[in-house]
Amino acid sequence: MPPANIPVTVAVLMVAAAVVGGEGKSVTLTLERASHEGLELSQLRERDRIRHGRFLQQRPLGVVDFPVQGTYDPYLVGLYFTRVKLGTPPKEFYVQIDTGSDVLWVSCNPCSGCPKSSGLQIELEFFDASSSSTASLISCSDRRCAVGAESSDSVCSGQNQCGYTFQYGDGSGTSGYYLSDTIYLDTVVGNSFISNSSAPIVFGCSTSQTGDLTKPDRAVDGIFGFGQMGLSVISQLSSQGIVPNAFSHCLKGENGGGGILVLGQIVEPNLVYTPLVPSQSHYNVNLQTIAVNGQTLPIDSSVFATSDNSGTIFDSGTTLAYLAEAAYDPFVNAILQTVSQSARPLLSKGNQCYLTTSSVSEVFPPVSLNFAGGASMILQPKDYLLQQNSIGGAAVWCIGIQKIQGQGLTILGDLVLKDKIVVYDLAGQRIGWANYDCSLSVDVSLSNTGKTEFVNAGQLDNNQSDRYEPYKLITSAIITFLLHIAFFGVFPFL
Repeated sequence: MPPANIPVTVAVLMVAAAVVGGEGKSVTLTLERASHEGLELSQLRERDRIRHGRFLQQRPLGVVDFPVQGTYDPYLVGLYFTRVKLGTPPKEFYVQIDTGSDVLWVSCNPCSGCPKSSGLQIELEFFDASSSSTASLISCSDRRCAVGAESSDSVCSGQNQCGYTFQYGDGSGTSGYYLSDTIYLDTVVGNSFISNSSAPIVFGCSTSQTGDLTKPDRAVDGIFGFGQMGLSVISQLSSQGIVPNAFSHCLKGENGGGGILVLGQIVEPNLVYTPLVPSQSHYNVNLQTIAVNGQTLPIDSSVFATSDNSGTIFDSGTTLAYLAEAAYDPFVNAILQTVSQSARPLLSKGNQCYLTTSSVSEVFPPVSLNFAGGASMILQPKDYLLQQNSIGGAAVWCIGIQKIQGQGLTILGDLVLKDKIVVYDLAGQRIGWANYDCSLSVDVSLSNTGKTEFVNAGQLDNNQSDRYEPYKLITSAIITFLLHIAFFGVFPFL
């Protein structure tokens, strides 16, 4: 959910394996043995001791795991969120997973307009800088404030306090100031699980909220921005050498949702990758064509071209998915032609829906989104349809991919990102994905030793305890009504 610096509202990780010379290539290096002539054994031992000391001083890269809760289902409000621990002593905050914005921010005390209770059966918290022994303010002269200013993520006040003001396209907004404090990380390094890893980060302290952010029925403690700009947590931690410059998520669609979110790179043999469009503030990719049931739609390639307010964006902060206006009608017409003999079309609250007594997997066609580099994302019917209700024993299924009126923007939200591993390889400037059962374990690549190792990830206890099994990065789920800061403030289906 990026701030409204584009004219629409855009309503969660593993260690990258480095391959010298690029994928599929090799580099031959000539090694020469160093001469130790004239050195005593004790001198060589001392040289090794110093070298080993340097090994120990280096902070090993690890896989940082965040528990995931929530669901894409808009009838359950539609959101994936996680928990973060901040400050000393640590306090836990519920925050929305949002790849469409950069900054981690939480509600602070005092705060104007911030809800004090939540209809999501979670207890809201307020960060109090005066109660944290490790908190410090960020001044305008701090280089970290300047980093945020480069991407319009920070502003300065007359009090020399580095602050921010974010406006979202649904009419909501937040403002506040930046703090530096400790974040606590559940980290797997090698064969060990380290539950008390921590690092200093800069995050936002919200002192004012407006719009949907103020509503208690949808309230959480803040937003966890996973963008690629300088003040994002992934950028801060990777620049400190704590995690690789990559993160991954696997958002579970059915049975209450949940999923996996890690800082690092999931390894899966079926992953396909497409390059990120350079010099963009969001995760823009080059969508080239769309095919329905194997037939490429008649859409001009310029429809998907990236500019300041157009292109195709991966965004976990959007519940549904949205097509550029010029691509939407060809898409809906192709679906209609394919199912005309098996499903009866109808309009429901302005949305294109279908009435059928058959299984949607038998009636509706697969859809292929084809990207630069030859990567395709195959959408099965439940990746673009939502069941609304039933009429006389027949189910009403509506197209969940919506149209953005007057815009050339395509947004891939949770509806299509669910039930897939999605890897954001920022170091390699690419995004990868593969269909996957997100209730299963995943492998994570560790390359800090110069070789590829793996950590196997499993499932988090449903009691949300802080005890984890070694090597396990886990899925969690809750069955409750969940938060979403809607793309347009309300869902088109509700």
